[in-house]
Amino acid sequence: MTFKDLRIIEPILRALEQEGYTAPTPIQEQAVPILLGGKDLLGVAQTGTGKTAAFAVPILQHIYKSQNAQGNSRKIKALVVTPTRELAIQIGESFTAYGKYTGIRNTVIFGGVKQGKQTQALRNGVDVLIATPGRLLDLMNQGYISLKDIEFAVLDEADHMLDMGFIHDIRKIIAKLPSKRQSLFFSATMPKDIVALSRKILGDFERVTVRPEQATAEKVEQVVYFVSKGNKVNLLVHLLEEQAGSSVLVFSRTKHGANKIVKKLGQAGISSSAIHGNKSQTARQKALGDFKDGNIKVLIATDIAARGIDVDDLSLVVNFDLPNVPETYVHRIGRTGRAHASGIAISFCDKDERPYLRDIEKLIKQEVPRILEHPFLEEVQEENKSQRNQGSQKRKNPNQSRNRNQSRNSNYRRKNSRNQRNNNRNKSRGRD
Repeated sequence: MTFKDLRIIEPILRALEQEGYTAPTPIQEQAVPILLGGKDLLGVAQTGTGKTAAFAVPILQHIYKSQNAQGNSRKIKALVVTPTRELAIQIGESFTAYGKYTGIRNTVIFGGVKQGKQTQALRNGVDVLIATPGRLLDLMNQGYISLKDIEFAVLDEADHMLDMGFIHDIRKIIAKLPSKRQSLFFSATMPKDIVALSRKILGDFERVTVRPEQATAEKVEQVVYFVSKGNKVNLLVHLLEEQAGSSVLVFSRTKHGANKIVKKLGQAGISSSAIHGNKSQTARQKALGDFKDGNIKVLIATDIAARGIDVDDLSLVVNFDLPNVPETYVHRIGRTGRAHASGIAISFCDKDERPYLRDIEKLIKQEVPRILEHPFLEEVQEENKSQRNQGSQKRKNPNQSRNRNQSRNSNYRRKNSRNQRNNNRNKSRGRD
């Protein structure tokens, strides 16, 4: 299957080829024909599966054909609503890249910065608007934005928008949309609130599902280190020294925790930056830009701020704090192993986080391999019966256990080294 087989028009095909896209990802292969056919779509997929191209390419194609038929009037035809500034910027960059030969204009609006440049772009006329909910409603109330000409409406990362408290804003936006439109709804999970919201948005729709646990199991090598809370920074420093030169994304549960990790790493001589909601937009953009450009190798992020981070050759993700929501773990480690690439995800687990680990393993339907030999090991009494039996066997033959753990560590290091050498050949195609 190629993008040409999906009946993509030549100007967009040319842009996709220049971006290095070859074969469509599963969600693109399934979603593009549905959207080109004019139906609404419910997409269940996490970031990293290629969903931005899955909705951007059909929207660009529809608008391009419509412009050729109707002339060059500049009205907002497509609206994409997404939870964070970083993700909005990334989606805007994707529309620009895919539509570079179509003449279609897009702009991105978000809060945290002065609105002057954004309102000027709106005055100049745009075809596609990518927005975060708060700034969108603000500019609508000021009269800068009208949604009356919207033909395509996309709600992306819907579950995270609800997590961030945007449900009332989303309802206000939906109420302003024309009843005659094509609607696209994307969410990584489908709790009851999301299902109810999708019913308000979608008409005659089809559903496409890309299961995150499949991507997790097949693409990302996962390991967990049992370590006390007080020794997590020491273990992180130890691992970063072993992985010198690699781009590493570290997840912290809290903003304060992210800042503290940066400070502690700095004391150990390791340069890093933090990205979270308390940082100014300028600081967040600088940190993210430095990370993407390779000027810093370690980025500490909270889950919300990490939405929209898309970095080539990201071979290692570290869960400094295990998330208490299992699906969040899948989102996090999906930052590596993008599309057809592979990667490694390391998790730290203290005694209070062991229930979180059990919930994660239940969701992904596999046990995350344990690294039982490292300088900061916290002794663990496993509750699983099979693990207790394995522990008994290890006590009977400690040399065999030691050899097996050394082999696991050795295999992990060899795979990480191999990933770094092969990343350029295995660079993901059609990713978010």
